[in-house]
Amino acid sequence: MSDTSTIDRRGLLLVLSSPSGAGKTTLARHLMATDTAISMSVSVTTRRPRPGEVDGKDYIFLDEDRFKAMADGNELLEWANVFGNFYGTPHAPVEAAISGGRDVLFDIDWQGAQQLSEKMKHDVVRVFILPPSAKSLEQRLRARAQDPEEVVRKRMDAAAAEISHWPEYDYVIVNSDLQKSMEGLSAILTAERLRRERLNGLTAFVRDLQREL
Repeated sequence: MSDTSTIDRRGLLLVLSSPSGAGKTTLARHLMATDTAISMSVSVTTRRPRPGEVDGKDYIFLDEDRFKAMADGNELLEWANVFGNFYGTPHAPVEAAISGGRDVLFDIDWQGAQQLSEKMKHDVVRVFILPPSAKSLEQRLRARAQDPEEVVRKRMDAAAAEISHWPEYDYVIVNSDLQKSMEGLSAILTAERLRRERLNGLTAFVRDLQREL
């Protein structure tokens, strides 16, 4: 007899990338607050904590020697040097999550997205977030009031190069309206969860269903 309980969904890796200040972190937080089936990937980094960040929750803060040891030991799915600091994704907790049917959200740049896709191609869903204009991007960066002026300038200079990678992504959202962007992101996630290749046991279920007809 066909039984839907035999169908187990493999989780997916939802990657959000954008120029710094385009709103991907805000979208990620909204998604986390409204969807209980997805959890945030916690990256390791060598940069110093910003005000309000919690070690082990926002990032795992490491010294450079420990980070390099993890990279050399193939413990990271992806890693990159961004503005002089290293960022990376530990492999073990990610694989455990998606094998158990949970989705994992990544707030990473295009370099990390490329590496992640190379190692886990069939599990990755890539979404690029664009700002509505260059002016709005600069305003968002300055509104943070956390980064020094030289860092803001570097991020603006890097934005054009980062945006050039948008064709490598599966979906693109122009973040001119937060509510509409959130609705679009949720729609992407809903559709990707229904892909037949993510549904373990579906073939056996359909075979049993056909026998009953």
